[in-house]
Amino acid sequence: MMTPPITTTELRVYPGSSYPLGATWDGMGVNFALFSEHAEAVELCLFDEIDATIEVKRILLPEYSDHVWHGYFPDLKPGQLYAYRVYGPWDPMNGHRFNPNKLLVDPYAKAIVRYEKWNEALFGYRLPGPGKHPGSADADLIIDERDSAPYAPLCAVVDDAFMWGDDKAPKTPWHKTIIYEAHVKGLSMRHPKVPEAIRGTYAALGSEPIIEHLLDLGVTAVELLPVHQHLDDHFLVQKGLTNYWGYNTLGYFAPDLRYSSTLVTHEDPIREFKTMVRALHAAGLEVILDVVYNHTCEGNHMGPTLMLKGIDNASYYKQVEGNPRYYMDYTGCGNTLNVNHPRVLQLIMDSLRYWVQEMHVDGFRFDLAASLGRDVHYVDKLGSFFDVIHQDPVLNRVKLIAEPWDLGEGGYQVGNFPVLWTEWNGKYRDATRCFWKSEKGTLSEMVTRLSGSSDLYSAKDPHASINFLTSHDGFTLQDLVSYNHKHNEANGEHNFDGDNHNSSWNCGVEGPTENVKIKALRFRQKRNMMATLLFSLGVPMIAAGDELSRTQYGNNNAYCQDNDISWLHWELDEQETRFYEFVKDVIRIRKENPVFQRRKFFMGVTSKAYNTKDIIWYDAKGNEMTEEEWLDQNLLWIGAVLNGSAINELDEKGNLITGNTFLLLLNASHKPVAFHMPKLSSGDVWEQVIDTTGELPEAASSCFEGEELYKLQGRSLALLRLRR
Repeated sequence: MMTPPITTTELRVYPGSSYPLGATWDGMGVNFALFSEHAEAVELCLFDEIDATIEVKRILLPEYSDHVWHGYFPDLKPGQLYAYRVYGPWDPMNGHRFNPNKLLVDPYAKAIVRYEKWNEALFGYRLPGPGKHPGSADADLIIDERDSAPYAPLCAVVDDAFMWGDDKAPKTPWHKTIIYEAHVKGLSMRHPKVPEAIRGTYAALGSEPIIEHLLDLGVTAVELLPVHQHLDDHFLVQKGLTNYWGYNTLGYFAPDLRYSSTLVTHEDPIREFKTMVRALHAAGLEVILDVVYNHTCEGNHMGPTLMLKGIDNASYYKQVEGNPRYYMDYTGCGNTLNVNHPRVLQLIMDSLRYWVQEMHVDGFRFDLAASLGRDVHYVDKLGSFFDVIHQDPVLNRVKLIAEPWDLGEGGYQVGNFPVLWTEWNGKYRDATRCFWKSEKGTLSEMVTRLSGSSDLYSAKDPHASINFLTSHDGFTLQDLVSYNHKHNEANGEHNFDGDNHNSSWNCGVEGPTENVKIKALRFRQKRNMMATLLFSLGVPMIAAGDELSRTQYGNNNAYCQDNDISWLHWELDEQETRFYEFVKDVIRIRKENPVFQRRKFFMGVTSKAYNTKDIIWYDAKGNEMTEEEWLDQNLLWIGAVLNGSAINELDEKGNLITGNTFLLLLNASHKPVAFHMPKLSSGDVWEQVIDTTGELPEAASSCFEGEELYKLQGRSLALLRLRR
C-alpha cells in the first residue's frame, strides 16, 4: 500500500454517514460517502477553481463502515469542487488497479464540471512512450506515478432545490404512445426559429419552436440519446472527432455539460434540464432517457483511470474468470459493469430513481440491455437486475424499454424480456425493410410484425413491441431508400465501421440524384414504410429527422459526427414538405382510430359479441388467404380488413371500444395488383383515405362499393375506411 500523506486542514470533519452515497448537502454541511470494498484509504480532494491544477486540501475520510468510506464536513457547501484519491494495492494480475496518483470522479456526482483534458497522466499505467501503441506487451502492469489532477474531470457539490410548480407527468398509456428518438444537440442546432445562443441545449429542446414541431407532428414522447456526462474517446479526439452520441458514460447522475446553455453556476445544467422537462410535460410530452449502464468510458485494461477502475476495479467490472487482469466485454466497448455485485446494482438503481424522482423523467431505454441480465455469463431474464426493477415502487411505474441484445454469446434476446418491459423489435425493422425491398418469402413475417409480433410477445401485449424502421444507429429513412452500401469514410476508419447488412435499396442510383422517377420512387417507398409503421400494432418509434427527409449522406454509423451529417435540417423543398405532411396525417389517423391502438392481439376468429372476425386477411381475389397462399414465396401483396366493431376492449369508463373499420392493402411487388374489394352490406362503401402513389392522404377522394376492383400500383400501400 502507498502511504497517504498526512494533511492538516482547518476544516472540521465528523464521522458522517455511509448513506446516502455521494456528496449530499443537508443545509448545514456536506456528507461524502464512497463505496470501495478493497480500498485501504480514501482521500477527499478539494479544489477552489475549475482550472486548478492541484487541490487546495486533501483530507482522509475518517470512517469506514459497510465497505463505505465517509465523512461529514459542516464547513462545506454547494459549489465546492472535489474528487477522490483512493489507496489500495496495485495488482492488475489480481484485478486491482488502485493508484492514488490519479484523481477520480465520484460515481454519484450530480455535477461534473470540467471536461477531461487528454494526457498520458490520465492512464493508471505507464504508457510505452511517444508514438508507441499503448496496447503492447505488459505495459498495463507498470504503475504510472504522474499526478492526473491538472487533466482529470472535477465534481461539484450541488443544491437540488427547484421550483417544479404544478409539473405533472403525462402518463401516456403505452397503446397511445408514439416515440420520437432525438439527440439533444442535433435536434435544434440548425432550427432557424430557435435563438442561436441556446441552440443544441436543453433550453432549446424545451423551447417553443421545438415543442411546436413535436406537437404538430403528433408524437407523445421524446426519447433522448444519452444525456449523462460522457467522455470523448482518446482515439476520436486525436482524429478531431467526438463521441457525439454519448454512449460512453462518465457520470450516471450528472446531466451532460455539453447541452447546457449557461455555466454560471454548477447547478445550471441540472436546473436547465429540469426546466426542459417541465416545459415538455406542460405540452403533454413524456421524456424518456437512453441510458448506458452496461459499460463505462474507462475501456479495457489499456483504458484510462478516471472513476470506477481506480475506486474498486474488482468490484465494479466483470473480469475474466481465472485472469482478472482482463475484462469480460459483452458490449464491444472494453468492459462490462458487474451488475451481480450488490453495490453496483445499487449504483444503477439509485441513478434511475434519481432521474425519476429528482429530474422527473418518464422512462428509460436501456442500451445493450441483455448485458444487464447476465448472471455470470448467460442472460437470465429472472436475474437480480430485473427482480429489483420489478419490486421497486418508483421504477416499476415508469416506461421501461430494452435494447434486447448485446455482443456476447446468446446475447440476442428479442422477445425474451420479462413483464413490465418493452423491447426494440429488431425483427420488425428487418421484416419491414425486406418486404418493401421486394424480397421474396417476406410476406408472412411482415404480416406477423404488422399484427404486433404475437410470436414474440404472446405472454404480454402488443405494446411490448417497440416498432421502428430506423434509429440513431444505421441509415436514416432517406438513406435507406438512397444507398445500397454504407459510406462512412468521414469516420476515419476506412469504411470498416458500421453494419454491412442494412436491407436498403437505392431505387436505381447510389446517393443523390436529379432523376425525377427515382426521386418519386424513393418518396413512395418512404411513405410505404412510414404508413406501415403507424398502422402496425405495437408502439411506433420515429427517428428524429426522418419526417424531414434527413440524410447522413450514406453514413450508417455517425456516432462521431457532431456536424451537419448528424444535425437536423429544417428548410424543406416542396417534395420534402409534402412528405412531412403525409407523416403528420398517418400519425393523426393512428391516434384517431382505436383499431390501430389495440391493447390486445388480433384473434382472427369470430368474436362472441360479434358475428365477424376482428381481422381478415384477403388475397387479391377477395378471398380469405389459404394455407397454400401463406406459403407462397413469390407472393408480395395482401389485403386486410381491420374490424373497428370487434375490438372487444373497454375504455377507462368501462364502455366497449368501437371505431372505424379499415381495409389495408399492401403491394411490395413492382407490378400493379387489382384487388377485389371485400363484400359489403347494401349502402356501404369503401372510401379511400391513403394511396401512397399520391403525395397526400385525401379523405373521400374516391369511394368503392363492395366487390369492385382497386388497382394498387406496384410498391404502394392503400388504406380505405368503411363508410355506412
